[in-house]
Amino acid sequence: MSDPWPALARLQRWEASGEHWRVLSASGGHLVIALERCDGGEEVDRLVSDDPDLHDYLEGRTTP
Repeated sequence: MSDPWPALARLQRWEASGEHWRVLSASGGHLVIALERCDGGEEVDRLVSDDPDLHDYLEGRTTP
C-alpha cells in the first residue's frame, strides 16, 4: 500500500513532530531520505521520491 501523503507533506509532518531526516542520495531529481528518530538517529523509514516540490523544498540541504 502506498503512502497517501505527498512526499513533501510527509517530510514536513516528520519535521513538525521533532524527528530528524537525512538525504541519503539525490540524483537527477530522485531523492532517498532516511527518516530518523530524534533520540539517536536510528533510521525508522525511508522516503523515496521524484517529487519536484520536495526537491525544491530541500534546496540543497541534506539535513533539517
